[in-house]
Amino acid sequence: MLKFAGAFLFMDIDQLYKIYKQHPEICIDSRKITVGCLFFALKGETFDGNLFAAEALRSGAAYAVIDDPEKNQSDRFILVHCVLDSLQELASYHRKHLNIPVLAITGSNGKTTTKELCRDVLQKKFITKATLGNLNNHIGVPLTILSTTSAVEFLIVEMGANHQGEIDFLCRIADPTHVFITNIGKAHLEGFGGVEGIKKGKTEMYRYAAAHNGIIFLNLDDEILTTVAPIGSSIIEYSSDELVKVIEEQPYLTFRYTDLEVHTKLYGSYNQPNIAFAIAVGKYFGVESNDIIMALEAYEPENNRSQIMQLESNTIIKDAYNANPSSMKLSIESFYKMNGHNKVLVLGDMLELGKFSEDEHRQIIDLTKTLGFQNTIFVGEQFINVKDPHHGKYFDHINEAREYFKNKNFNHALILLKGSRGIAIEKILY
Repeated sequence: MLKFAGAFLFMDIDQLYKIYKQHPEICIDSRKITVGCLFFALKGETFDGNLFAAEALRSGAAYAVIDDPEKNQSDRFILVHCVLDSLQELASYHRKHLNIPVLAITGSNGKTTTKELCRDVLQKKFITKATLGNLNNHIGVPLTILSTTSAVEFLIVEMGANHQGEIDFLCRIADPTHVFITNIGKAHLEGFGGVEGIKKGKTEMYRYAAAHNGIIFLNLDDEILTTVAPIGSSIIEYSSDELVKVIEEQPYLTFRYTDLEVHTKLYGSYNQPNIAFAIAVGKYFGVESNDIIMALEAYEPENNRSQIMQLESNTIIKDAYNANPSSMKLSIESFYKMNGHNKVLVLGDMLELGKFSEDEHRQIIDLTKTLGFQNTIFVGEQFINVKDPHHGKYFDHINEAREYFKNKNFNHALILLKGSRGIAIEKILY
């Protein structure tokens, strides 16, 4: 049905859903059109998707969803009040037609690794769909849901947030049946307004689950999370320390599960709780123990997350997917425990910390000094603002740091790369 608004006709969600069912592939980039897809003409700070709608149709899109009436010049244009709102509403509408478990995952650190570990474990029993990459925001979550077909038996939705109210909003779109918070740390301090703001924002997921008959997975070894689960909510409790007993982390994490030794391809003991939840969720949904172990041993991190690689004579630990004060501290401490005499730290700024930035960057510099690291490279203006003239080398930009790194000609070194995505600290290598 079309709705009148002034002189214009706007399509309602029922009619849009019928079209979506006939053309279930969604595209938001006119350069990546596939034949028969639905193009949603989203707007950004520097672009207006309405301007590319006609091009999307010429490239093979079946329809283009637009919100500029002046561009409505074809019966293959679908006019709506707001393209973004329609994308989100369509995803919510589609979710109501999915009668499957939906597991939502959020947290300050480890969301993506945890999601992928859970995906690989659950795939041993179910046809499982999970958020691709880090498409975990107000656009990525709807796209994940809309890419979920009737063949899918289990959906995992990663949710990120940098301000209060965002997790609740995403939960209203995805309507999860089960939820999990990895941890609450110092991420997006600027947007959340401090650690207490982060705690309030992330636990919106718990409150949503409690109000909508959802089930909360709760790690009893997390002192913060055990204090914020709503009273009377449905909780599946487990202990990460009981499920995953770390044996070795040189260089990869090896642990004992039941009476078996499990060898992973993950770096850092901070991945222990991520692994433990994948085991807990697998057990809860009836995945056989041997299948759980097979999935965990086969999993290989990518995209600069807890990766170990060889570059000539040097061993590189690429933990540069992103960074905040909590994850930076954990990564440095894990690196400190590793065997090796010639260690090099390459650390990039931690972004989105606002008024907390100076203190948090100073604490990281102090930590590296306290632990006795001799070769430490800091990249970014936040580190420069609080630099210690007697400890470390400081560079404004990764290009300057690369020249220094190249000239040092490190050999047989153990090198950790850690920083926020905006710094692209891994570029120091090439």
